[in-house]
Amino acid sequence: MGQLNTLERMRLDEHEPKRKKNPYFPFSSRDEWELGKFLYRNLTQGQINDFLKLQWVRNITSTNLRPSFRTAEQLLSWLDVIPKGPTWRCTQICTEGYTTKEPIYLYWHDALEVVRDIFGNPFFSEHMMYDPYYIYECTEREYGEWMSGDEAHRIQNELPDGATIVPIILASDKAPVTRMSGDHEMHPLFLTIANINSEVRMKAKAHAWACVAYTPIPEFLTHPDFHSILEALCANLKVASHRGVFMADPHNNARYSAKKHHLSGVQLPFWRDWHFSNPAVFLVGEILHSCHKWFFDHVLKWCKWVLGEDELDARYRCQHKYVGTRHFTGVSRVKQMTGREHRDIQRTIVAAIAGGADADFVCAVRAIVDFIYRAQAPTFTTSSIQEMEACLAEFHRYKYAILEAGARRGRTGDIPHFQIPKLELFQSFSRTIRRVGSLIQYTADVSEHLLITHTKNPFLRTNRKAGFTEQITCYLDREESIRQFDLYTLLCTDGTLFGSMLTSEDGAIPLPHSVVPEEDYSFTGSATFRNHFLQGFISDDATTAFHVTRKPDFADKSISYVSTTYGLPDLPSLLLSYIDGVAGQNSSFRSRLLRGWSKFRIQMHSRLRPLTILPSQQVQALPSSKEYPYGKCDTVLARVTSPSGAPTTLVVQVRAVFALSTRGNALPPDLSYPLLYVQCFAFVATPAEQPEIGMYTVRRIFVENIDGGRYRAGAIIPILDVTHAVELIPKYGAAASRDATSETSLEMYDEFYLNCFSSKEFYYTIHDAL
Repeated sequence: MGQLNTLERMRLDEHEPKRKKNPYFPFSSRDEWELGKFLYRNLTQGQINDFLKLQWVRNITSTNLRPSFRTAEQLLSWLDVIPKGPTWRCTQICTEGYTTKEPIYLYWHDALEVVRDIFGNPFFSEHMMYDPYYIYECTEREYGEWMSGDEAHRIQNELPDGATIVPIILASDKAPVTRMSGDHEMHPLFLTIANINSEVRMKAKAHAWACVAYTPIPEFLTHPDFHSILEALCANLKVASHRGVFMADPHNNARYSAKKHHLSGVQLPFWRDWHFSNPAVFLVGEILHSCHKWFFDHVLKWCKWVLGEDELDARYRCQHKYVGTRHFTGVSRVKQMTGREHRDIQRTIVAAIAGGADADFVCAVRAIVDFIYRAQAPTFTTSSIQEMEACLAEFHRYKYAILEAGARRGRTGDIPHFQIPKLELFQSFSRTIRRVGSLIQYTADVSEHLLITHTKNPFLRTNRKAGFTEQITCYLDREESIRQFDLYTLLCTDGTLFGSMLTSEDGAIPLPHSVVPEEDYSFTGSATFRNHFLQGFISDDATTAFHVTRKPDFADKSISYVSTTYGLPDLPSLLLSYIDGVAGQNSSFRSRLLRGWSKFRIQMHSRLRPLTILPSQQVQALPSSKEYPYGKCDTVLARVTSPSGAPTTLVVQVRAVFALSTRGNALPPDLSYPLLYVQCFAFVATPAEQPEIGMYTVRRIFVENIDGGRYRAGAIIPILDVTHAVELIPKYGAAASRDATSETSLEMYDEFYLNCFSSKEFYYTIHDAL
């Protein structure tokens, strides 16, 4: 058993002979299996029985279509027959010397069985690492995965020849499961292994994590010690860390494995006899709480105090709304936010406070946000670690401005120091990265999501009374069996090598339907998105893809119609000049009608993970209306050719998206792509010229007409010239205009900050893009 991978252990099931004829046994076919899964996951037992009693179901004459199971109880019994993974156990905990109001029951998996199951799962076969490694970028060592850190090499050097490290990652938190009433709470313990590539492991829906226990939370009349409970869960792992154990990898190769313990979020000291475990190493800085929650608890409060709540709210309220980002009507009175909201406030806090606070105060805030962004990188080199350290050192140089502003405050008044434990923890980030790899792979974002999928949602499937934990373990047991049986039946019916499954055309965690596209498997994976590199317009360097809908928002319209609708008086002259430059003067294309769109999408490869395709971003170009008196037009970065013929980069606002009609003679290649009418901005200040902000400043370009009036400088560019969607934040000055709104701020202000913190991807791109 110990040398069989997950798939081979499933094939030891007693019903395997029957599955050679019908891989879906005890279900009669794949259709019945899909129906059974759907009913179980979406209906209660009573609702399933009601469905099966419908006259429509009873009137199905074909035996191939009528469900073989007649009741919900029979369906559940069939689900219990399919192969299972590690079994749940229940142990009553005796608390000698302590009194509890009710008996204590611990529901748990043997952690070693869970590790064996994850380690041998074929789904991860192409995303596993078995040996420590070195990667160098030029002459600098790169730190990323756990296997790239110093600790992995140190442990490997102490192991017998041929032994494989299996680093254990644990995460735990307490979750209330009742809403509005009741006080039920659960305290799950989750486990995964760092052999799995972090990009896969960090996605909760990839199911690389498993719940190994629900730690009891009894009401004690005196205070207990749960040390012995956690020791029992990991007892076999501790033995394996000393002696090693044979287990099969996803390719069914036997490996002699030794365990290394890594911990995230659990503070009970049960590691004392765990070989290779050192809390000074495995207790790492956790990004979600150490950085994002710390920002909300401290940095945001400093900004509220310095600018005033009303002013800060006004600045956030009038920021332009970009699709896909959270827009805040105010940030001063919110008492609790999610981690995603903490990040969204961080994105614009530096530009929001600029001009309203002392330059040194702004510099301190910008430096700490810089540090937080750099700490989230998936890979580091010696230079990038030093740059991260420099950001933290810069914060400490300018933090005096926070004290001088009186912004560091407690309940009783000013606090004249920065004795903040999480701020002290930042000093250890560099050392931790060198030891165990990048910090982002240990973020609690995954475990926070697991609290929903393994406690809150399953709780809704119980009777919500005493003993609900047992019902939850039964539910999770069936869910895991369903996922593994989907994997099993796919391999049995399709004969697919799992390695080919693990390269998804969407750049996301792959699903079985990416191997068999015409079939819709319910095997769950991470959220997918369209890969526009397959059918969209591709940039010349093949790094960017663009997409417009097949059906345009308008078609067969004249140039004058578009000019009037969008309020662009110079559009006709600019477009005709552009056509002449491509097709020659007096070409027939000058009279060609237009089709257009109110938006387009831009998609790129990740700069941080070059093999990953990012979700597309939407760029809007809506004409004026009652809702949007100035239209709603987003901004992008475009690589254009200057009048001198040299390539240059400009920030532009997209006012219209259109293309020449395809009716008539074939269009030249340069006229076959969508075109953009844009209004341009000029760079007027660099980050070096305003280090407290660390951003570029741009200003609208105006042109004077013959009567002395000014109008915005427009241009026609092909969509392929766009390189990034960008975010502009108005340069508010000492006070934001109360007349500006999120729909008008881009039109009412003329100077803006090019927000380098709009996303982690753009943060690392902006320094090389200009």
